[in-house]
Amino acid sequence: MAIIASNFKTNHTRKSTADFINNVNDFLNTNSISEDVYVFPTATSLDTFATVSNLTLGAQNAYATANGSFTGEIGTEQLDEFGIKTILIGHSERRHVLNESQEEIAKKFSFYSELGYKVIYCIGEPLEVKEQGLEQTLEYIYEQFVGIDTNYENLILAYEPVWAIGTGVTATNEDIKSVHSAIKARIAKPLLYGGSVKVANVREICSLDGVDGALIGTASWKVEDFKQIIENTKDL
Repeated sequence: MAIIASNFKTNHTRKSTADFINNVNDFLNTNSISEDVYVFPTATSLDTFATVSNLTLGAQNAYATANGSFTGEIGTEQLDEFGIKTILIGHSERRHVLNESQEEIAKKFSFYSELGYKVIYCIGEPLEVKEQGLEQTLEYIYEQFVGIDTNYENLILAYEPVWAIGTGVTATNEDIKSVHSAIKARIAKPLLYGGSVKVANVREICSLDGVDGALIGTASWKVEDFKQIIENTKDL
């Protein structure tokens, strides 16, 4: 069954997030949809929601700490208040925009995996690497597994080619299949695809060999679109 995840990034407010979650929850409940759905709101919009068991809220980011003197960060003390046990780690924007090193990412992974969190771990390559071919792409991606326990039981992977995120450029089916099959042959974990996934192409992408679902940004921020994405993949 497909796994569908929405990453809000720096979008939505506390109120619009609550409306979104409740709307999606009603949709899953009313239509008896059982596929796993994840929503990653902003830290200021985290809350306790009564949801069906297959709708999970997660944190987009947190520091490797319970609490402490880390200005601008949140830790497990803040996540525990809302029962959050799911986190995105290694997203390309954390790597490329906020300059998180592999060492920092591995430290975060180690901290949250030791606590039993569900981790959606993101990997992907920039355009200049992709243009060098599949071998170099895979070499670049495998470096993003340094310090990561790929046997961790609560791990979901998400392949996001950096050049396809928010650009409107989607990797071809062949691009997706070749990278996904190589990763899946090496690491036996669910593997999501992310990168300009939208209502129109989500079913086709999630039907490809080696694709276990999608991690979606822009196209998931309107609740009607997100519900349509769930509808389009519910039977896969």
